Amino acid sequence: MLRHISERYARGFGAALVAVATLVLAANAGPAKAADTRPADQVQQVHHRG
Repeated sequence: MLRHISERYARGFGAALVAVATLVLAANAGPAKAADTRPADQVQQVHHRG
């Protein structure tokens, strides 16, 4: 019975390591870069008189 318990803990520990590694890799991936690096044109504001 002790063998079954330790196998269960080993599987859980392995799954936790995989989860942590996945989260670390995802956090270090960073945001995607935009294809166009030019700044956006300024938006012209329109004032309505009423």
